[in-house]
Amino acid sequence: MHKFLLVFVSLLIFSMPSFAAKIPNDVKKILDDSFYGKEEIRFDGLITLPDSTIYLPLYPARIKKPETVIIKQTYPENKELKDLPEIVIFNNDFVLMKVIKDKDGNKTFVNPDPMPIEVKTGLLPQDLLVPKGLVVPECMKTVIGSLKIQTKEDPGLRVRSEITEHLNPVIIKTINKNLVKEVGELKNKLLYISTCYSKNIQVVEGESSTPTYALTQKAIPIDMKISPDNKYLLVTTYNNNYLDVISLKEEQIIKRIELQSQPEEIVVDNYEKKAYVSSPLDSSIYVIDLKTMLLKQKLKVNGMCEKLYLTDDSTKMFYHDKNTGIIWVIDIYDDYTISEMGTFPNVSKIVYAQNKVYMLSRTKNKLAIVDYVTKGLIHEMDVPKTPVDMLVHKDNLVILGGNANEVMILDTKDDVVVAKLELNTNGFATTLTPVKNTDIVLVTDTKVGKYCVINVSKKLLTKTNNLLIPVSRMVIIDKKYGSNNK
Repeated sequence: MHKFLLVFVSLLIFSMPSFAAKIPNDVKKILDDSFYGKEEIRFDGLITLPDSTIYLPLYPARIKKPETVIIKQTYPENKELKDLPEIVIFNNDFVLMKVIKDKDGNKTFVNPDPMPIEVKTGLLPQDLLVPKGLVVPECMKTVIGSLKIQTKEDPGLRVRSEITEHLNPVIIKTINKNLVKEVGELKNKLLYISTCYSKNIQVVEGESSTPTYALTQKAIPIDMKISPDNKYLLVTTYNNNYLDVISLKEEQIIKRIELQSQPEEIVVDNYEKKAYVSSPLDSSIYVIDLKTMLLKQKLKVNGMCEKLYLTDDSTKMFYHDKNTGIIWVIDIYDDYTISEMGTFPNVSKIVYAQNKVYMLSRTKNKLAIVDYVTKGLIHEMDVPKTPVDMLVHKDNLVILGGNANEVMILDTKDDVVVAKLELNTNGFATTLTPVKNTDIVLVTDTKVGKYCVINVSKKLLTKTNNLLIPVSRMVIIDKKYGSNNK
C-alpha cells in the first residue's frame, strides 16, 4: 500500500482573483433563515432567491466583526430580507444590492439620494459574472473596480456554427423493425458536442442533424463534463494548462482554473461536488471543489494516469498507467490510499460493478474481470474487435467494439453475454453516452456523422440519427439548463 503525497495549493502558487467571493457565514445564516435555505449562492458571490430575484454582494475594504451580525439598514427603510428590499446593509458593512429593471428594461441598481456610504465604498467580487447589460448608476461606479460588465449585444461564447458540409447526410436504410420515428428521451435535450473538425463546441437541439450554434474555444477540447447541478461545463483543451468552467445559462467562461501541467480527463463526484482532473505528464490528479470552483489539492500518483473511472458511489477511483500497464485504485475516503490491481495491456476502459473490476484491452480484444477484494482474475473473455468504451447500466455492462461497430451487453451478476447489437453506421464507433435517468445510451462515431440510440434494458437498437459532424465527446442536458439567449 502506498500513500499519495497531498499537495495543498496556496493562493501564492496559483493565480486567483483579488479576494474570494465568500459570503460571510453570519450573512449566509440570515439568508438561510429568511428563505429556508432555498437561496442559491453561486461560487462567485451572485445570490439567486427562489423567486429568481438576484442580489449582488458588495464587500467592504475591511469587514467588521460585531458579536452578532444583524441587518443595520435597508432601502426602503425598516424592511426584512424576505420583503426583498433594494439595498440590505449589515452591521459588518457587508451589503446586498438587488438587481432591478429601470423604465427601459435595463438591469440596474436602485439609486437613492443620498447613497449610503457603505454602498459607495463597497466593491463587487472581481471574479463575478454579473447579469449581462447591467447598468451601474454613476455614483456607484467605484463598486465595479476592474470588473468587466458584458453588454447586451455581447454574444459571449456563442458563435454561428461553422460546420456545414463536412459530411453529407445519408438516409439510413435498415430492416430493424424496432426503429422508432422519434426518441422521446431526447426531446427537450441539448447535446454539447466536441469534434475533431472544429475547436468549438457544437450545440445540437434534440434529434436535429445540424448544430444550432457553437461555443467558441481557443483550442480543441480533450474532455468535457457537466457539473452535478447541470449548470457548468468543465472543459480541458490541448496545449493549455487550465480547466475552463463555462456557465451554460450565460454562455460565458465564468472561471478559468490555472493548473501546473496539462490537464486531460475529468471525472465528477456528484456526492461531494468535486472534479478529479488527470495530468499524465506530471503524474498528478487535480482535485477541484465544484462548490467554490477552486483548486483544493494536487495528488501525486504512480505513473502516467489515464482512463480515470470513479465508481457510482464515489468511494473508489481507478486509473491506468500508460507506461507500465498497471491498474491502480484510489480509496477516496481513506486519505487517498492507493493500491495496485494488476497489469493489463493497452487498457481502453475500466469500470466497476458487483464488487468486480472490468478492464478492456483495445489491442487484445479481451475483457478481464477481476475480484476487487482478492485481486484475483475471475474470467477473461473475447469482446468485439477494438473495444473502445464501456459503461455500467443497472445490472448490465455495455461494451462497444469500435472496429467491429458492435455493442455487446453483459449481465454483471453472472458475467454472461445477453445481447449483441450490430450498428449500422459503417463508421468507427468510439463513445457511449448515457441519457441520464433513462435506459437510453447514444453510441457516437468519430468517423461518420451518425449516432445510434440503444435501449439497454430492452437490448435494442431503436434508431440511428444523422449529424453533420462526427463526435469526439458529448454531454447531454435538459434544455432548461441551457442558455437564456434565444
